[in-house]
Amino acid sequence: MSLKGDVCVVTGACGFLGNRLVKLLLDEEKLAEIRLLDKNMQPQLLQSLEDCRGDTKLSVYEGEIRDGDFVRRACRGASIVFHMASIIDVNEAVEHSEIYGVNVKGTQLLLEACLQENVVSFIYTSSIEVMGPNPRGEPIVNGTEDTVYDSTLKFTYSKTKREAEERSLQAHGEVLQNGGRLATCALRPMYIYGEGCRFLLGHMGDGIRNGDVLLRMSRPEALVNPVYVGNVAAAHLQAARSLKNPQKRNVIGGKFYFITDDTPPVSYSDFNHVVMSPLGFSIREKLPLPLSLLHVVCFLLETLCLMLRPFVRIVPPLNRQLLTMLNTPFSFSSEKAQRDLGYVPRYSWEEAKRRTVEWLASKLPAERERIRYK
Repeated sequence: MSLKGDVCVVTGACGFLGNRLVKLLLDEEKLAEIRLLDKNMQPQLLQSLEDCRGDTKLSVYEGEIRDGDFVRRACRGASIVFHMASIIDVNEAVEHSEIYGVNVKGTQLLLEACLQENVVSFIYTSSIEVMGPNPRGEPIVNGTEDTVYDSTLKFTYSKTKREAEERSLQAHGEVLQNGGRLATCALRPMYIYGEGCRFLLGHMGDGIRNGDVLLRMSRPEALVNPVYVGNVAAAHLQAARSLKNPQKRNVIGGKFYFITDDTPPVSYSDFNHVVMSPLGFSIREKLPLPLSLLHVVCFLLETLCLMLRPFVRIVPPLNRQLLTMLNTPFSFSSEKAQRDLGYVPRYSWEEAKRRTVEWLASKLPAERERIRYK
């Protein structure tokens, strides 16, 4: 079902995924208006969107998602909200109050604004990390939405994303001001890669500093299934179309869906090598220390940083939960999203890899120069 004539809000519109979704909406839908909500708008991004907007009105809402009046204004007259804005933090570098304020309270304010302003559809961008892995590193291979797993979480990021997802799904069916009802769903993409991925740039920078040898922090057997950003954007569009369809609305409303594509299962470290080997990077064969010893080192670093916390805040480069995440087989299937949402990946693995490698190649000279003079 088409979104023609709809007014939609995209939170985190200038982010990695948000930007890709906005461009997809402009390419494929004749929307009346797209409202770009972000804390920091980027003039070059806005100009690139203006060049391809056609008859769709683009409106800029620059401000804080924790500002209730602001998000209510952004939602006034809208019919769909794509909620992508969040703080991503796997190093525990962000204060709990900050990440909770954005990820949980910001989501709650947005849901309340939807009820007050009669927004009928709400799609929440969740994360695979709301599932785990748990601190024991128990694996999941080709899991589904029905997989039973002890998803005890340690990351503040993971816990806040899970609470925000729960609040989003619980809001399904709540009564709007005009007597209608809100429909919600959540998408759980795997690790998202592609053009604009800051994590890939960070790993490339580490490789450059190490003489074009990528660091290995994942065992080869710790298979995960990364997903290309263009396919994740397509899944969001398909979710919005499905929520607009009266026959599908109650089928998918209040549910979450894993989003994957045909990117081959691979460990996090080996994935970095796959997309950077064409640029001349190799990778270490083994972890810097046995995994059990790395856990001990992380424990000691965490303990030291905790003791110093009253005097100075130091964030260790690696912690036990991140180490567990990087070394736990954790893969899922998107069959349910394909069945219920009609989600079909737009980009094959070969196309996604080609686009990602070309983007990294375009960034490599500047990255070398930056590191050389840092």
